[in-house]
Amino acid sequence: MRILIAEDDSILADGLSRSLRYEGYAVDMVHDGSSADSALQLQSFDLLILDLGLPQMSGFTVLQKLRQRRSVLPVLILTAADSVDKRVQGLDLGADDFMSKPFALTELEARVRALVRRNTGARASVLRHMHLSFDLNGRIAMIDDQPLELSARETSLLEIFLSRSGRMISKHQLVDLLCEWGEEVTTNAIEVYIHRLRKKIEPSGARILTVRGLGYCLEPENRSETLPA
Repeated sequence: MRILIAEDDSILADGLSRSLRYEGYAVDMVHDGSSADSALQLQSFDLLILDLGLPQMSGFTVLQKLRQRRSVLPVLILTAADSVDKRVQGLDLGADDFMSKPFALTELEARVRALVRRNTGARASVLRHMHLSFDLNGRIAMIDDQPLELSARETSLLEIFLSRSGRMISKHQLVDLLCEWGEEVTTNAIEVYIHRLRKKIEPSGARILTVRGLGYCLEPENRSETLPA
């Protein structure tokens, strides 16, 4: 899962990125509104953490332009101004959540998890498929009651497939979802990660299918279902 942080306070942005990377997210950062607007037009993200007081273009303008493009990307607003008017304005422009600085990091992490779940259609904190389960909060995978040993990259891949069960995902989409700016991850490397993950989840009955020319998908539990492209 990939998050964009738009925050002009570099110390705060670095602290947030370290915390979210530890939670298993790929995190990119920008420090002004114009860069945020450009990044949102060029890349795909699962969540935007947006400071209102950005230079060059305000957070309100970034949000307004995002919604004018009909993007449904979840947006968590951060602001030093604890004002009801600003909260109302942000929510009216299409923000999904709002936090005033200073804030508790654990609360922000919980709100991030909730927004990402909502964006991927997950209604519970545990995703289940066949005998496989994945705790979105602890990022722990299990087959029946036995923990599954996964690398950080394999864990992120499994979360992507479980949250998009039955939906086709191309190699290039997986690169976008898994990798931060500057990371050199090729589509060949994605094939290797998927090969390793397949072997580890095989005892659960879950299968990652390859559709030549299109990509991969987690086979639906009801195998008579049509796989959407």
